[in-house]
Amino acid sequence: MSAEGEGARIAPRPDAEGKHQRLAGFALARFEGWALPKLAAALPAWVMPDHLTGIGLLASTGIAASYMLTNRDPAWLWVASVLLVVQWYGDSLDGTLARYRKIERPRYGFYLDHLTDAYSTLAIGLGLGFSPYMLLSVGLAIAIGYLLLSVNVYLETHVFGEFKLGHGILGPTEARVLLIALNTGAAIFGPLRFAVMGVPFTPYDVIGLAGVVGMLGLLLSRASRNLETLAALEPPGRRRGVQDPPT
Repeated sequence: MSAEGEGARIAPRPDAEGKHQRLAGFALARFEGWALPKLAAALPAWVMPDHLTGIGLLASTGIAASYMLTNRDPAWLWVASVLLVVQWYGDSLDGTLARYRKIERPRYGFYLDHLTDAYSTLAIGLGLGFSPYMLLSVGLAIAIGYLLLSVNVYLETHVFGEFKLGHGILGPTEARVLLIALNTGAAIFGPLRFAVMGVPFTPYDVIGLAGVVGMLGLLLSRASRNLETLAALEPPGRRRGVQDPPT
């Protein structure tokens, strides 16, 4: 994802222009904060943010296709890893370029960025699921879990003025690095299958299932915290416009 929509809780809701204060709390956020502006400054003037978004979309499609093609040749794992870097470049740099040139379109960027994020997540999840390295059910569970978290984040954006898609130190860039590490291990050592109650698993499945459990835990935690905050702001049984009696 680009950082164009990332933000922290700052107001009851986004302002009229759809802007949100950006928050970078990921493990690689400092590196990206250093690298992305330099990459944006090096781009020729004819390259626009939408071009980079398109590169990210094409790379996501290529990643999915590469994972599927590993059914024929595991060498496609190397292609998937290269495309993960390309996808990071396009997906992370589009918002940075817009801010660097001061040509932001906050509402347009927010909408397009997260629509393409949803597509990319589903495409990569399906690609993994149709590869020999991950069960389809696990790939779909990852996509569903991520999209559920995304829906929660968009609701937070509306009611709190918050946009924070990453959780803790794990964000999209860290997930790409993990996938590249898994791809490298699988390309060198093979899928390393083992059976649990007759069901074949690989390290992709184990890490994927751990990620799903983590995402569901985060969703429940954030939803509980949000409902507690909203209940305090809007107590039950209170009529609108009625103030507490003086003490």
